[in-house]
Amino acid sequence: MGVLKGFFAKHGWRYLPGMLFLIMNAALDVIPARLLGDAVDLMRESVIDQRAVLDKLCLMVAAAVGIFITRAIWRSFINGNARRMEMWLRKTLFTHLQTLGMDFFNHQKTGDLMAYAINDINAIRMTFGPAVALASTSLFTGVFSIIQMSAGIDGRLALFCLLPIPFLLVLILKLGTITRVRFRKVQEAFADVSDRVQENISGIRVIKAYAQEGPEVERFESLNRNMLDTNVSMVRVSSAMSPMVAFIFGISFTISLIYGSHLVRTGVITLGDFVAFNGYLTLIVSPVQAVARVTNILQRGLASLKRYAAVLRTQPMVVDAARNLHKGPLGGAIDVRNLTFHYPDGGDAALSDVSFSLKPGKTLGILGHTGSGKTTLCNLLLKLYNPARGMVAFDGVDLHDISLDTLRDGIGYVPQDNFLFSSTVAENIRFYAPDATMKDIEEAARQADIYDSIMEFPQGFKTEVGERGMTLSGGQKQRISIARALVKHPKVLILDDALSAVDAKTELNIWQELDGVFAKGASGIIVAHRVSALMHCDEILVLERGRVIERGTHEQLMALGGQYARTARKQENAEVGKDE
Repeated sequence: MGVLKGFFAKHGWRYLPGMLFLIMNAALDVIPARLLGDAVDLMRESVIDQRAVLDKLCLMVAAAVGIFITRAIWRSFINGNARRMEMWLRKTLFTHLQTLGMDFFNHQKTGDLMAYAINDINAIRMTFGPAVALASTSLFTGVFSIIQMSAGIDGRLALFCLLPIPFLLVLILKLGTITRVRFRKVQEAFADVSDRVQENISGIRVIKAYAQEGPEVERFESLNRNMLDTNVSMVRVSSAMSPMVAFIFGISFTISLIYGSHLVRTGVITLGDFVAFNGYLTLIVSPVQAVARVTNILQRGLASLKRYAAVLRTQPMVVDAARNLHKGPLGGAIDVRNLTFHYPDGGDAALSDVSFSLKPGKTLGILGHTGSGKTTLCNLLLKLYNPARGMVAFDGVDLHDISLDTLRDGIGYVPQDNFLFSSTVAENIRFYAPDATMKDIEEAARQADIYDSIMEFPQGFKTEVGERGMTLSGGQKQRISIARALVKHPKVLILDDALSAVDAKTELNIWQELDGVFAKGASGIIVAHRVSALMHCDEILVLERGRVIERGTHEQLMALGGQYARTARKQENAEVGKDE
């Protein structure tokens, strides 16, 4: 319940008027049965008082109107507040997910997170909306009915008819516990199916390229079958509740018919009392049935609330820890001293004793095989993970003394995956700079050498790129990603293998434009596998297993004859082979 404290502090008061009108509604619910019984007794008189009967009927209509009005009001307050809770929970979860670091998302399935945001939140809403309402109205309607049955008609008849009810409640609670366990399995199955669908949609090109449609359908069918089995397993339990209620109340009505008719014949109660009694007994059926439903909803809601709270308890590893944070704009100078880093899940060091200095207007190139630590270095500069204090500084200020907003606002980052949103070209470029004008967007597109290609699209900058940019080529996605970083006019530009999908001519064009960006004082870190993308850099580091094994300019490294030179010659020979 701790996760809902903020919601109840702001919106909890709405439950109070809702409960007040709910109690009024329950009190009105029992009135028609008594009025009907009185009307029956009046009509059994030798001389029927039509005016008195008509009065009873008018009172029944008035009670029905009151029931309608009070029920509409309490539903508006209680169920409406549950919808506010649903919105609040979803916003709270989404906001919290934005604060969590890459370590969390590296170990979470997309399907699980979707289940939290949809199924679990809906189950919690049902618990604090319909379940609260059903439980409350069942309680008060049941209490008022039993009071009328016992005090207003006959206590012994009420006792005999209600004797089977406690046994029914015990069975319902037992089935509710089983339902909770099986509902958790249903949630897990839903997450697996959602995750598989999301992965297949995202990777549809790979699936089709390798003709894996059939095997993927078979894998999905296995998950789909598991989801069916878990749902059917839960339905087997929940479907037993209603027949159980009907059977037990069948016994109660049989007792009422046998013993009640005896009391009528002996004159202990009137026929009208007997009719009213059965009306009250009928009113109790719904509350007891509601106990079954409420138990089911409650068990689901508690399981979902537990899962939801577990996510909110996850604390981000990367936070603004210092009190007096530097919030001024970045100037572009970077100092890395003896940077050593291990990922949270252990293993060998991803980086060991890496050092370099980068002044505004200068560029640093980084070359290395896959797994050499290039992307890790970029992630640490962005503070997606926490390096040790004293190892990374911007403009002479330790990384941990700079606010995350200041740090990331000053860096233009182009990651390896070139993720694009399902929106227009313009909106994707504007992502880092929401206030960017169309002129800014077009200028960034020219700098990334993508402007001409965009203008060839059917709708130019208004062209929809599809999910994850599926309608674009790899080179187009890379250049739009570069434009997205440039439009914010960053003081530090980090390109993580962002030129791998463009040809040599386009690469040269982009470098010519970037020279103008760096000439204005921005510093650049260029990560690449191709030497041609690094040869213009002021300094180049060669990484191997997280260590710097070579450093210098392109000319110096070629003269050294080490890994950089071997890589350059190998790539040059490959290009010559292509030309031939």
